[in-house]
Amino acid sequence: MTTPLSEITEIHASLSSTFLTSLSSSTKPNTTPSSKAGQYPVLSLPYRQHQLLQLARLVQENADALCHSLWVDEGKPRQEVLMAEIGAVIDRALKSARELEAWVGGGADMGEDVKLVGWQAGWKARVEKKAKGVVLIISPWNYPITLTLQPLCGAIAAGCPALIKPSEVVPTFSALLAELVPKYLDPAAYRVALGGVPEITRILELKWAHIFYTGNGRVARIISAAAAKHLTPMTLELGGKSPVIIDGASLGEEELRVAARRIVWGKVNNAGQICVAPDYVLIQTSYIPAFIEACRAALDSFFPNGALNSLDYGRIVSEAHFARVKGLLRETKGKVVIGGGVLDGSGGPQEGARARGVEPTVVLLDEATAADDVLLQDELFAPILPILPVASVAAALEYVRAHEHPLVIYAFTESDEVKREVKAGTMSGSVVFNETFNQLSVDEIPFGGVGESGYGRQPLKWTFEEFVYLRSVLDVPFSEEPKFGGRYPPSSKESLDFFEGCLKVPIPSVEELGGR
Repeated sequence: MTTPLSEITEIHASLSSTFLTSLSSSTKPNTTPSSKAGQYPVLSLPYRQHQLLQLARLVQENADALCHSLWVDEGKPRQEVLMAEIGAVIDRALKSARELEAWVGGGADMGEDVKLVGWQAGWKARVEKKAKGVVLIISPWNYPITLTLQPLCGAIAAGCPALIKPSEVVPTFSALLAELVPKYLDPAAYRVALGGVPEITRILELKWAHIFYTGNGRVARIISAAAAKHLTPMTLELGGKSPVIIDGASLGEEELRVAARRIVWGKVNNAGQICVAPDYVLIQTSYIPAFIEACRAALDSFFPNGALNSLDYGRIVSEAHFARVKGLLRETKGKVVIGGGVLDGSGGPQEGARARGVEPTVVLLDEATAADDVLLQDELFAPILPILPVASVAAALEYVRAHEHPLVIYAFTESDEVKREVKAGTMSGSVVFNETFNQLSVDEIPFGGVGESGYGRQPLKWTFEEFVYLRSVLDVPFSEEPKFGGRYPPSSKESLDFFEGCLKVPIPSVEELGGR
């Protein structure tokens, strides 16, 4: 199922009309809302809250269907969907509805008054958070519920009509989303477009007020080039190779065991197909045998009968990605020390997505040849964990600095000094100590990348702020005119002396700035 190209243009025009109508009718409280808007004027604050609550209902009331769609498309276990997607979206939609008034500020114009002092004290100043306009959300296949609806929460909260383009790689989910959205949300403001390259190409020819894209850097460059033609601002949630640094010297036997368990758990979620999965491990040679055994023990506890026989272990999303992952295992020069098993993809007891299975695999690289190894080239997006021996934590940090800034750096250490070195000596979207993956669950800190790993932040208030712009409003009374006499021509000695006063302002030293 695809959306006709002509309909895409019509959708864009319809969403644009909704936004422009909301602007022209914002001072008319009797404006008639659409049938799915409740009793609230379109894009008003209560309208947005109503739509956010409807989004929570959409997910909650259709949880079984959503879980089933991802089982069909990806072979994803139900608990993973509930834990990492459904629960998160319901919670954040509800939080957005509750906290929206605080995000936008008080007053009918949704902003904050600014108190001016001195010669400007008689003026009225205000900063308003205004919706950018009609936005585009392009979501990926790996966590499609969260990575589609979390940006949508921000767009709804900001007052932006949105076109949602889910991934064609998960057709069951995408078709379900297209069916559910008009049942729960106002179709005058929120629409879904289905399809592949022709459809997204047409979509990108149109002018959007903001584009929120989650995916890989290659496609991000294509979308960025299209956006640049319209000077469209973007949020890019990308990925990259997120390293794990293990400071074995500071960890006891139990800490190393827990570290391995947490790293492996972060890797096996969705069979490694997530942008924050631990991509590779940097560890001193003397600690590698104990770490490998701890990884083995963790996997045995997670999957007593083997990962490929467990309903709690996911699958590779498509035949193309399945072939890519099998190619990585064939081409690596490293030694497979755990796992390496692969389903043949057909003819067995497991069918569909469940036939595309790759065991959680740990590969020990040779330090002498690792630089050219296929596992250290691009983001793996696979249940493969390479181990790269290093001489020290300092050497690990040097390796990380020599490569593109990752989305996250994981470091397992009990040393405060090492923590300081990791924070001060690297760049990344996030730094997480002694855990993996779980930074995504913390609503109070922003998530996003830097450089090749993307830009922009989410969730909640940070997502909302991606879709608004700050408009400054200044109101200067006519009664202030006597203060402006010196600015008008012709100049005089008195006016020139006044404006030259800046040349006599003392400039302090650094110590004086701090009151030292």
